[in-house]
Amino acid sequence: MMAAGHAAKGGAAVTLLERNERLGKKLAITGKGRGNLTNTADLEDFITQFPGHGRFLYSALYRFTNDDVRRFFHDLDVPTVEERGGRVFPQSQKAFDLVDALRRFLDQTGVRVIYGQRATAIGVKDGIVEYVECGEKQFPADAVIIATGGASYPATGSTGDGYRLARELGHTVETPHPALVPLETEETWVWDLTGLSLKNVSVQLTVGSKTVADEFGEMLFTHYGLSGPIILTVSREAVKALKKGKKPVVHLNLKPALTTEQLDARLLRDFEKYSRKQFKNSLGELLPQRLIEPVIRLSGIDGELPVNQISREQRRQLLQTLTDMPLTISGVRSLREAIVTAGGVSRKEIDPASMASKLVKGLYFAGEVIDIDGNTGGYNLQAAFSTGTLAGLSAIGQE
Repeated sequence: MMAAGHAAKGGAAVTLLERNERLGKKLAITGKGRGNLTNTADLEDFITQFPGHGRFLYSALYRFTNDDVRRFFHDLDVPTVEERGGRVFPQSQKAFDLVDALRRFLDQTGVRVIYGQRATAIGVKDGIVEYVECGEKQFPADAVIIATGGASYPATGSTGDGYRLARELGHTVETPHPALVPLETEETWVWDLTGLSLKNVSVQLTVGSKTVADEFGEMLFTHYGLSGPIILTVSREAVKALKKGKKPVVHLNLKPALTTEQLDARLLRDFEKYSRKQFKNSLGELLPQRLIEPVIRLSGIDGELPVNQISREQRRQLLQTLTDMPLTISGVRSLREAIVTAGGVSRKEIDPASMASKLVKGLYFAGEVIDIDGNTGGYNLQAAFSTGTLAGLSAIGQE
């Protein structure tokens, strides 16, 4: 939508071929339906949020910045607000408003949208694109932009069609795999906490004796393991480790804002307050109710024990449990559940200054179909908006 609208705004006659019955199905579910459209981070910091390939996005991000995105939607009657971690959402907290704004953008710029059209081939003659084929129909074109998304959430239409089209035109496609994906745990007790969300916690992901990721924020227990923003961010390293046959471990710190001494002092205050109660009834002010039983069990302390009989060593064991709860990662959820697809059309075969194919004249790429994937926090949508804008302008010679 961003690519089509900017190309049309520049004077081109643009047709958007949409395989679904409506536009923006995936956009409408981003950010848990709230639409985390960008981040306020400095653009240099933005680059670091795409580990291993951020530099490819320099031209796109500077051509259409995070400030540009906010102005763009504001001008389309969607004001935005900044939240924790620089994440930006529509003021309405509704991702659907972003979709509606982009639909208005297409209407204003005169883009022709044809629904129910799944591209089956792109016609090329003498190395130059000529048309897009949708079954028995052909749509002539001087330029074609592949902006089909990746292969995650296939129900929204992202079934990997762009990879197939690119391969047929000679492009290399790096094997798609899940990125920003929930993690499965060996510890089955975690599953009993399904739906419990924790805020202001930290996790460290270790592989062997090495810490490979460290995040602070919000996480969620699920019927298979772990999810939530900080888990999705560390999942990149978990995927790498599992591919090498290694077992990564998530170390959960329930009270990262407190030093060991401060947390011990807090425990002593609570124990003094509830000195006549059983241990299992003394943690209600410290932990969510559903977490109390697992913490007691992991600490190895008898829940029936009177608080005033807990020894210093037992308190030390409890401190260890609260600040370092190891959870062994046995696998990741499928590509169907990944927030973002890693892999895609090789960056080496795309000009980063224009998003143009280096192999086929008149062919451009935008968004997740390219081998780019970033951390959670609005970075991936910004990349989609930026590469879409650059591709749309480049296709009409205005990059």
